[in-house]
Amino acid sequence: MNLELIVNIIYIIASILFIIGLKRLSSPVTAKGANLLSAFGMLLAIAATLLTKGLEFQWILIGMAIGAVIGIFIALRVAMTSMPQMVALLNGSGGLASLLVGWATYHYQPASSMLTTVSTYLAVLIGGVTFTGSIIAWAKLQEIMTGKPILFKGQKIVNSILLLTLISAGIMFCSDPAANYPVFLGILGLALILGIMVVIPIGGADMPVVISLLNSYSGMAACATGFVIMNSMLIVTGSLVGASGIILTKIMCKAMNRSLANVLFSGFGSATSAQKSSVQGEVKALKTDDAYLVLEAARSVVFVPGYGLAVAQAQHVVRELGELLEKNGAEVRYAIHPVAGRMPGHMNILLAEANVPYEQLVEMDSINPTMETVDVCMIIGANDVVNPAARHDKTSPIYGMPIINADKAKTVFVLKRSMATGFAGIQNELFYYENTRMIFGDAKQTLQSLVAEFKEK
Repeated sequence: MNLELIVNIIYIIASILFIIGLKRLSSPVTAKGANLLSAFGMLLAIAATLLTKGLEFQWILIGMAIGAVIGIFIALRVAMTSMPQMVALLNGSGGLASLLVGWATYHYQPASSMLTTVSTYLAVLIGGVTFTGSIIAWAKLQEIMTGKPILFKGQKIVNSILLLTLISAGIMFCSDPAANYPVFLGILGLALILGIMVVIPIGGADMPVVISLLNSYSGMAACATGFVIMNSMLIVTGSLVGASGIILTKIMCKAMNRSLANVLFSGFGSATSAQKSSVQGEVKALKTDDAYLVLEAARSVVFVPGYGLAVAQAQHVVRELGELLEKNGAEVRYAIHPVAGRMPGHMNILLAEANVPYEQLVEMDSINPTMETVDVCMIIGANDVVNPAARHDKTSPIYGMPIINADKAKTVFVLKRSMATGFAGIQNELFYYENTRMIFGDAKQTLQSLVAEFKEK
């Protein structure tokens, strides 16, 4: 059995492990094992690749050492609140890697087959857009730059010209790659610029969709790179990442009742979108000892987590409060909105980290029909995903977006630091409803006070 055959067999085994792992990631119960399975598949793929003849192992070992140090640092130091930013950077790293591999291959072998040339063009184009787009997404999430859309007159025209120029340059490059190195460098530069231009007009409220879309881009770039260097493993994994990212993006757009084009080009969350609620009324504040009395009598409690839960690092305390409520005879559930937080599955990750039972996590479509029977709905750091304006206010930028119907519960507790708007930049009329009580302050400290009340009494 020759070496090439052994490598291909290992690649097939690794591909099967990736597919099984991806399938098992669909359930929180099997997700942890799925990660380990996929990681083992990647280990096999790397080992098989290292069997390839002609590799300079000293550079590979240096790269592995640097990557390991960065990976360990990220795992130990990055807080859960910064997980969306980390995912954005990882997406960007994948895009940059694809760009560099395509560039290096073309630099040393400018005269290649049409398949390799077209694949190189796509790897550089998609990789460049992914890299700079991910950096902008990271900067918005990290609040280094404004989370609101950055818009200017003629922006769509400029982006269209950029795209048409890249297509024209691509045709020119592919027609004679050996003689068009300056054109290639122009494609590289314009791809980097296009990545910036397509993300800056997207508001912070749409970042979960952008993150999943950029994840898909990184997969497609990796797939194109696989054709550049004729590596079947890279083609398979890139295709899986690209396809799953697109599917996730579609699911999240559906959860917001918006098309992908609307997310990318509408400038949602801009200053013109910000508006005050048409609902007039008085905000009713509540102290934690009074909130305890209501919770103590409740037989059904639903927690609605949002990004504020992550900021307060309150996931462990909310799980402890949930356990105390269960001991007191209440049914406890956690309502999860698909776009709560700042990346896909953000709330699921937080609650899983706190060992909240999987069966208590309920999706929006399942919790809404029962919300009228809920005694207390406790909203922790969520805002736009519970705003009733989405159901009836046609002037609201979130009109038509499916929400968790928290307002239909008998009593609503909202844990917030202030009356500040959410990431969409609009007022939440739920705060003024008769059945809503605001509990101002740090969410973690509020929950700790409630836990202390239950333990004392």
